Amino acid sequence: MPLEELIRAQAQELRRGTVVLACLALLEEPQYGYALLETLNDAGVAVDGNTLYPLLRRLEKQGLLTSEWNTDESRPRKFYRVSPEGSRVRAGLVDEWHDLVASISRLTEEKA
Repeated sequence: MPLEELIRAQAQELRRGTVVLACLALLEEPQYGYALLETLNDAGVAVDGNTLYPLLRRLEKQGLLTSEWNTDESRPRKFYRVSPEGSRVRAGLVDEWHDLVASISRLTEEKA
């Protein structure tokens, strides 16, 4: 396997868990799935719809998100928002993220 392809595959593994944290952070304000997908991609968190929509349903089932249908426009859209429990989980995940970044930074600086 070429080096670039190997790096791309491993980077995808690194990003996989960050999508949950990114969604919980962005959904403080209600958004529908496609707008969230665009916001994530614009922010450099590459994700596709086949990954995002099942994730949103799973987070809702876990009680971390709530959803509501908006039928005011010609096309109904399901808007997601972080729940109070989701906000608490997000805060804990942010702490974990900062600890992890600090640990990885120490490890990689030692190797440089």
